[in-house]
Amino acid sequence: MKTKNLTLFAFFLAIELILLFTPLGFLRIGPLSATLMHIPVIIIAITMGRKYGCALGLIFGLCSVWNATFAPGVTSFCFSPFITIGNVSGNFTSLVIALVPRVLIGFSAASVYTFGIKHFHNESGAVIAGALSGALTNTVLVLGFIMIFFGHEYASALSIPYQTLISVLLGVIFTNGIAEAIIACIITWMVYKALKPILKINEHI
Repeated sequence: MKTKNLTLFAFFLAIELILLFTPLGFLRIGPLSATLMHIPVIIIAITMGRKYGCALGLIFGLCSVWNATFAPGVTSFCFSPFITIGNVSGNFTSLVIALVPRVLIGFSAASVYTFGIKHFHNESGAVIAGALSGALTNTVLVLGFIMIFFGHEYASALSIPYQTLISVLLGVIFTNGIAEAIIACIITWMVYKALKPILKINEHI
């Protein structure tokens, strides 16, 4: 079982790296980026537990730092301490934004899935709820941390008044964030069903 887990983890780690080095990983939509890189993290968290989910989430976060550093956009200072855009430089809080929400994807998805299995005994509902929780954890925490640590700088980079930033970020949550969450739910459920026959998925609960 340990060998199967390590093999599966390595497989999804490879998927994360493939996404990083292809346009599928970070889809630029104007100054913003949509991503599919949270999906492998959610799948690993639900099928293998918090430890593996948080570990792959950390890899996702490091990929964000790499992408912001070597393929910077106008807001990349939010994700990399090594980048200066205009007169704004990234710093330690950039690492907080890039890493902490991504680690918590794994924790959130696994925890909600486990709660659903234990208390409601509804496998389908638990998978969907876990995927939804993981995706929204990523979106809400990333945008929330940006608002806290780089609010004025982020608004300036987007060329919008700071007073409207909350409305803009809420708009991102209800458009990009919801779309990413729906895609995550669909793909996670499909992969979960495919992996269930070969893995003792609920063994970590």
